[in-house]
Amino acid sequence: MSEALQARVRGDTLGETPATAAGSPPVSAAVPVSRHATYPTHLDPRIEALVKDLIGRVADKWTLLLLEVLEEAGGPLRFTRLSERVEGISQKMLTQTLRQMERDGLVHRKIYPVIPPKVEYSLTPLGHSLGEAFCGVWIWAAHNLDAVEGARSAFDARETE
Repeated sequence: MSEALQARVRGDTLGETPATAAGSPPVSAAVPVSRHATYPTHLDPRIEALVKDLIGRVADKWTLLLLEVLEEAGGPLRFTRLSERVEGISQKMLTQTLRQMERDGLVHRKIYPVIPPKVEYSLTPLGHSLGEAFCGVWIWAAHNLDAVEGARSAFDARETE
């Protein structure tokens, strides 16, 4: 996990998120955070389709892991470096995931005309913003780890009786 993400999970961001540091309005000002949030009853079908598509894509562990690795790198990485940093990913799965992320505008692929071919991947602003959105999952996990582990232990105890 990147240092910035670790700081946000700990809650010591000093009132700034990556969005506010970049000059954008705070996320909380644009999207109210509430347990009882109301959502519009009429959504643009294109937005609904995009959300469903993106949830399916980012729910894929490889996409999330690649987002994290590229964010932590702070700059472009070559294909081989990515495969070394994402444990357990096959060359085929890495290629497929990077191509889909490039199609979605999450990564930029730069090809250098040299022999052997040199290709670098980096996050686009869209990729950075998706990574920031998933920071909330890390924060939630940090705050709820004990509760989830307790619930799992209680469930497992009931199942073995």
